[in-house]
Amino acid sequence: MNVYFDSSSLAKRYIDEHGSAEVESILLETSQLAVSIITVPEILSGLNRRVREGSITTADYIEVKKQLADDMKDVIILQLVPEVIATSTKLLEKNVLRAMDALHVACAIEWNTGLFVTSDKRQLSAAKHAGLVSNYIGPIG
Repeated sequence: MNVYFDSSSLAKRYIDEHGSAEVESILLETSQLAVSIITVPEILSGLNRRVREGSITTADYIEVKKQLADDMKDVIILQLVPEVIATSTKLLEKNVLRAMDALHVACAIEWNTGLFVTSDKRQLSAAKHAGLVSNYIGPIG
């Protein structure tokens, strides 16, 4: 199965939190994994925030950053090509989305993913409206 993970859901692979087990389960069933070029900076941004807040140590950050870099060697990295930008513009005009979230959905659409995985309800809604088979891995409640 071809799967696209947005940053919020893929981050659960690196930080043990609600949904981490589900992420691992999906990854085991994945034949091709794709992410946007913006995924690594978004995940690192979140990890740096956790370091600043004290919820992970600098040593944890360094270890996770290395694991993320190693994992990206086997992942399809989707670029922000003109078709993705055009699709993201249409998504922004028809949905309540942040720009980065629209870029993730647009990448998944342009790649023709079999499954779009997110931890953002607005992004999930936009993906479903765009016709993507989608899975939400979010917090309890």
